[in-house]
Amino acid sequence: MKNQKHIVWKLAVVMLICFTGCKKYYFDSGIHDPKFNGSSIKYLESKLDFFDSTLMVIDLAGIKNVIENEEVTFFAPPSGCITRAVLGLNRQLQFNGKDTVKELSQIKPQVWKNMLSNYIFKGKNLLKDYPQRDTVSYLAYPGQNYTSYGGRIMNIGVIYNDAGGVQYAGYRQLFLAYIPDLSNPMVSLRNIPIATSDIQTNNGVIHVLNRTKHTFGFFSNTFIDQAISAGIDPLTP
Repeated sequence: MKNQKHIVWKLAVVMLICFTGCKKYYFDSGIHDPKFNGSSIKYLESKLDFFDSTLMVIDLAGIKNVIENEEVTFFAPPSGCITRAVLGLNRQLQFNGKDTVKELSQIKPQVWKNMLSNYIFKGKNLLKDYPQRDTVSYLAYPGQNYTSYGGRIMNIGVIYNDAGGVQYAGYRQLFLAYIPDLSNPMVSLRNIPIATSDIQTNNGVIHVLNRTKHTFGFFSNTFIDQAISAGIDPLTP
């Protein structure tokens, strides 16, 4: 059991390696079957140490049924991303002389729903279904804009890494990007790398975000502002 937990916490090192059309899924240096016999919620529950807070937020947001039963692609933020966002909120609350958040349930459900909906997209999309992105040649390879479950336009694309001095010959990594200014969608995108791609469940696809390079909500101030504006509920005894 300890070894299993240790493996789960190293999910951030998971990478999708693509060479000559062959896909290998590395999970703590092991090769794993990308297909999971169960719903997307069941997959998250099977990695409870890594997604405990994520599952709690899904429940608080009132969209568990969406991820469990609807055909969706979920860019799953690990619990560490949510913890980082709440710590930022607490620093702001403390600075303003307010009581800090001790339970995720103190944050209004609508805030969780607004934020979480940006990570969910209708339909099943694997890495191969997304177009190329190149942060250097963005005009040539801009990825593609998609409408999230919550109605916000997000950019998704695949970075083709170089290998052996050959451009675009290396492994391919999926990125989810938040567009701060929809009137100027090519400027200041918040690009989030995917740690592991193409987990295929019975009702959808899960792409797990890199937990060390992402804060839930994409920008700390976005989450903080929404949480404070909605009001923080007092801690229930």
